[in-house]
Amino acid sequence: MQWTKVLGLGLGAAAFLGLGIILGHFAIPKEASVSAPQDLDLQILETVMGQLSASRIRDNLRELSRDPHLATSPRDEDLVQLLLQRWRDPESGLDSAEASKYEVLLSFPSQEQPNLVHVVGPTGDIIYSCRQTEENLTGEQGGPDVVQPYAAYAPPGTPQGLLVYANRGSEEDFKELQTQGINLEGTIALTRYGGVGRGAKAVNAAKHGVAGVLVYTDPADINDGLSSPSETFPNSWYLPPSGVERGSYYEYFGDPLTPYLPAIPSSFRLDLANVSGFPPIPTQPIGFQDARDLLCQVNVSVHNRLELRNSSNVLGIIRGAVEPDRYVLYGNHRDSWVHGAVDPSSGTAVLLELSRVLGTLLKKGTWRPRRSIVFASWGAEEFGLIGSTEFTEEFFNKLQERTVTYINVDISVFANATLRVQGTPPVQSVVFSATKEIRSPGPGDLSIYDNWIRYFNRSSPVYGLVPSLGSLGAGSDYAPFIHFLGISSMDLAYTYDRSKTSARIYPTYHTAFDTFDYVDKFLDPGFSSHQAVAQTAGSVILRLSDSFFLPLNVSDYSETLRSFLQAAQQELEALLEQHSISLGPLVTAVEKFDAEAAALVERISTLQKGSPDPLQVRMLNDQLMLLERTFLNPRAFPEERYYSHVLWAPRTGSVATFPGLSNACSRARDTAPGSEAWAEVQRQISIVVMALEGAAATLRPVADL
Repeated sequence: MQWTKVLGLGLGAAAFLGLGIILGHFAIPKEASVSAPQDLDLQILETVMGQLSASRIRDNLRELSRDPHLATSPRDEDLVQLLLQRWRDPESGLDSAEASKYEVLLSFPSQEQPNLVHVVGPTGDIIYSCRQTEENLTGEQGGPDVVQPYAAYAPPGTPQGLLVYANRGSEEDFKELQTQGINLEGTIALTRYGGVGRGAKAVNAAKHGVAGVLVYTDPADINDGLSSPSETFPNSWYLPPSGVERGSYYEYFGDPLTPYLPAIPSSFRLDLANVSGFPPIPTQPIGFQDARDLLCQVNVSVHNRLELRNSSNVLGIIRGAVEPDRYVLYGNHRDSWVHGAVDPSSGTAVLLELSRVLGTLLKKGTWRPRRSIVFASWGAEEFGLIGSTEFTEEFFNKLQERTVTYINVDISVFANATLRVQGTPPVQSVVFSATKEIRSPGPGDLSIYDNWIRYFNRSSPVYGLVPSLGSLGAGSDYAPFIHFLGISSMDLAYTYDRSKTSARIYPTYHTAFDTFDYVDKFLDPGFSSHQAVAQTAGSVILRLSDSFFLPLNVSDYSETLRSFLQAAQQELEALLEQHSISLGPLVTAVEKFDAEAAALVERISTLQKGSPDPLQVRMLNDQLMLLERTFLNPRAFPEERYYSHVLWAPRTGSVATFPGLSNACSRARDTAPGSEAWAEVQRQISIVVMALEGAAATLRPVADL
């Protein structure tokens, strides 16, 4: 394993110091006090909506995706400078912009020894070789900066063995093979993407004696079954046969050497031998064309190497006029596996246009938000959300105390049918308000809200039929903000009509075919969906940064809690009673939360009808902002890293209830009464009860101790 250091420690230390000064500086009120009456200006909102330009977003995307920009590559650093230049522009820039560096452990394929997959005969002679690179169909897949397909963080090695098809590579898939009498010891497992995480395929395989893993994208999962060259890119949006999905196979997120610490010069670093979360056996992705041709004995040669590299985050800040110590964060990662036109540059193209419009109003003296707005471009996300995680580790306390919400726009356009929103319940109301006022792209006169409800909807006992929000997992940079810091978060994108495609994601995801022309020709001709995302994000940002009363509705959490409780009662209560475990305390805790949330909403409604004391409004806003933090318990899931949110941690159990309870019951089902597994079920109920009671206490009038 080769280690490479790129930049000296002094530069990194200076950058961190500068960033800390900037965040601290903008926590100090300058022009106004908290008593100022500033509220959302609908005329400013209308101006911003009208100035967000589809053609400018298109120009941004062309520039951002012109060349491959793998994390820490020269082109990645060029884009750092582009962001700084835009955010320091005298006519359309922000109050300040700075880049900071973290020295992090990344994984790259060897340029001297490319990763190889061969079919070999009994004597070791090569019968067939998989492609080392994707087919150069448009002249953009063959450049020197196009990284070879590889599984980041997979260890080097040259296993050779019989090929065994293992479906998705889940634990159940390997057990099924053993049930069929197949000896997995020393074999090479051929798996397809989906079902379980990338790294989990290698972990599951290694448990059963498998020596190496190959992973391919099944056209049935992403191409609606189409696979011939005439049916795929560049003739359609579908993945061509040679396309290979790259990705990180690291189990956790953040820098592998500095868990829970920022990767700055002064931080303790683990010895490489003590790092966990890497795939245990050599792993390599291949195209579905090669997957069809593999037979019998396979030799896999993986020569990945680990390197210490300096990766940059870039922050641009607009200081709030009244409450500069309250932050509305809006971010996306910058790095891509190759050209990355969709992932992530479609989101960065939107971010740059939105910051341009707001920066222009700022420089003209037309507008300054009530609260501070922080634009962020994260580094090295593709390797495991590294830039955003290091940022949350370094500024943990400050961000927890002061951040109102985190808005993530990574892939802004998967396709051009409808808006798709993932988020925590309190952000639902502000997204609904924003989307009801913006016209949907395409024919007709529907709002984005009315179009959205046609594709994703649910029946709410409070509101009737409404658009449905998805929950936040760990697929992008919102993860450390919601799971680690407990900050209300959302992720915005336009996506496809699920009735017309079975694709699990846009087909050229993480391949060399994710280019500007792919977006321009197939995903969003005219860029009207990009513009719609920009308008949605812009309206949400203005409502959160300018509104006197924060537009977060905590009572919307009640529906989620009721749903979780109902699932536990219907599917687990009888089983729990057999082990003398009661859901009574959980029922009481949910009822308590309901009552306090409703009471807070009523107090806010009463204040809005009068001329409230701004300090009183500030206290109420802090209750809204801090509610999400009350659901954190860093001891709740000791087997997980960074997951502290007791409502949104990963759920491996089949019951759609509180994740800790669901997971614990799943593990305890086949154990004896009185076992440690059943004690863990009781512990998980207590953890949720205490979190809900703490949340209810946070929502009570602040004078009620």
